Amino acid sequence: MKRYSPLLLTIMLIVPQHIKAADEGYMVISKLDKENITLYAKKTGSMYRDFKIHFKGETYFRPFWMNVTNPTYAPQIFYEDINTDKKKELIIILNKGYGTGVLDEEVYVYRYANGLIDELVDNPLAIIYKNVKTKLTTEKAEVIVGDKVSIVDTKSIAPSYLFEDVGFGSVIDYEVMNNHLMARVSGQITPAMFIGDMIIVYEHRDKMYQAKKMEFIPHHVMDKNPFYNPSIIPKIFN
Repeated sequence: MKRYSPLLLTIMLIVPQHIKAADEGYMVISKLDKENITLYAKKTGSMYRDFKIHFKGETYFRPFWMNVTNPTYAPQIFYEDINTDKKKELIIILNKGYGTGVLDEEVYVYRYANGLIDELVDNPLAIIYKNVKTKLTTEKAEVIVGDKVSIVDTKSIAPSYLFEDVGFGSVIDYEVMNNHLMARVSGQITPAMFIGDMIIVYEHRDKMYQAKKMEFIPHHVMDKNPFYNPSIIPKIFN
């Protein structure tokens, strides 16, 4: 997650609205019309780089951002109250890579106080490494979150294909659901086999977004996964 010092943020000038990004070689790659929020970037090969955020008449430069040019994976923009302070936050989700067994997203959250202020979001992998225990054998894979143990049978998999342990990180997927920032991180036991998803629900605590709750959902019960079955979202927050 990129962080900027106050001096650097000052250098990233707010420019008047009448300066059109399109005149400088930028193109519109994502927008939220009802909120007057637009993302501009320059296309370089298969990636968009050198971003600008047009936020309600102000323009902010983000030169180090990247996103793939495939329109299916265009940046997502949300403007919702995700920390219950009765003020909306700007959430932008970028996709830096995708493919078979790969989804590499990153998220940026901003509050507004005489300008967009970057909010820190705890890395989902750090959350997992600190709070989750795993074990992988030729008999079973175990994922332990708190007092809940999820077990997946591995007897049918050739031992030579198995990793040393359950791995996380090939798939990181962010979403805003029910006014909450959420992350889905897939658990993997072979180069081609995923066994389930760690679902992380964030809350704003101690001046940053941290895990409020987390749960591992095996793929054989995908109907209980909110990323695949949005109808169960209200149950998650009860």
